Amino acid sequence: MANRSVEVFTAGCPLCDEAVKMVRELACEKCEVTVYDLREGCATNECREKAAKYEIYRVPAVVVDGKLIDCCVPQTPVSREALRKAGIGQG
Repeated sequence: MANRSVEVFTAGCPLCDEAVKMVRELACEKCEVTVYDLREGCATNECREKAAKYEIYRVPAVVVDGKLIDCCVPQTPVSREALRKAGIGQG
């Protein structure tokens, strides 16, 4: 059996820390866990490029073998339209 790639995208928040802890507790010897802190970025900008590729707009988010897992979907960015629809900026 091949190794499983597990990527956890965070921003250094308490909820992110809990998600990382849970992933690490559940991971087996076949799981290669990589944690990307998007707030800090990474030397090659690989983490932000991967987040864009996976269409991650909220963290924590977990990707297993190149697929954003179900609990992290759907991901939609915050938009002006959504904010206005919620009544923001309309007195």
